[in-house]
Amino acid sequence: MNRPTRISSPGTLRTISAAALLILTACSKPADGGPSAAASAPSVLTVEVASPTTLQWPQTLQANGALAAWQEVIVAPETGGLRIAELAVDVGTRVRKGQLLARLADESLQNDLHKQQAVVAQAQATLDQAASNVQRAKVAENSGGLSAQAIEQYRISEATSRAALASAKADLDATQLKLRQTRIVAPDDGIVSTRTGVLGNVVSAGTELFRLVRQSRVEWRAEVDARQLAVIKQGQHAHVTLPTGQAVDGKVRLVGPVLSTDTGRALVYVALPTDSAARVGMFASGTVELPATPALTLPQSALVSRDGRDYVYTVDSASKAHSVVVTVGRRQQQRVEVLGGVPANARIVAGGGAFLSDGAQVTVVAAAASAASR
Repeated sequence: MNRPTRISSPGTLRTISAAALLILTACSKPADGGPSAAASAPSVLTVEVASPTTLQWPQTLQANGALAAWQEVIVAPETGGLRIAELAVDVGTRVRKGQLLARLADESLQNDLHKQQAVVAQAQATLDQAASNVQRAKVAENSGGLSAQAIEQYRISEATSRAALASAKADLDATQLKLRQTRIVAPDDGIVSTRTGVLGNVVSAGTELFRLVRQSRVEWRAEVDARQLAVIKQGQHAHVTLPTGQAVDGKVRLVGPVLSTDTGRALVYVALPTDSAARVGMFASGTVELPATPALTLPQSALVSRDGRDYVYTVDSASKAHSVVVTVGRRQQQRVEVLGGVPANARIVAGGGAFLSDGAQVTVVAAAASAASR
């Protein structure tokens, strides 16, 4: 029978006590991956959260088109066979109604005028003589000194002289009109877009000398399809971006009534301000504002784009971030419309989502506290 061994050395007792303490401490630690380990997982980012907000946003319709004159005015002489003696304006000149644009040489017409004035004077003298003869014939008629046939001849002569005077006056008026037409003036306010007249050239009636943009009004002619045409109305606002990058506001003046049989598209005429940088011949893009509709929006900074798709990160009750694919729509004032993917009561990481991964632990702070820390 074995007897228990007695240990009486103090050093040996201290060694056994230390070993027992180590064993008890090891047994009290939780296993890896347990609840305590999860609770102590470090936060990877401090974030603000935002909830989707419903706003009334106008719908916009994208379109492209050329800039053209509201109306073009072709200026041409009404009389021909005369030489251009003066060109008073050039391309780009703003003109007023009635302002002199060009002048034709009028020496030949001045001669015709003097000639016609002489013809009128001669016809007037002939009429006066015929009228005097008729008066004398009336006196002699009662005395029987003249036959009825002679008296009638005097009356016919007076009527013929009166008609000749009227014809001469009409010719004089025509010559004066041609003389006035040698001064070619602007038919309305506008800006000279082209000048084809050449000084010294003999022009024919109807030959184009100038072309004006009437009242200096330029419009954007946007091309739209049948579906877009159905929602555009007269008076809606439009925003046009010029090739220079400048933005110009306009208003729909007219919606084209027909679609082209070649392209299947219609024109929408948008009037632009006369003092804008828009020029005839430019090709511009723009948008037409449609009636406002509700939009579920988020800050644009909440979006994360990866692999051609848009994501946002939601934060759950355990402060873990989860990536969600979303479909976006309109963008306005640093906000973006969310068409689907998140509920209206979701908590969305407002910024910095590009630094997160799915399931990452985050620390949520209030917006005011975050702004104060910055």
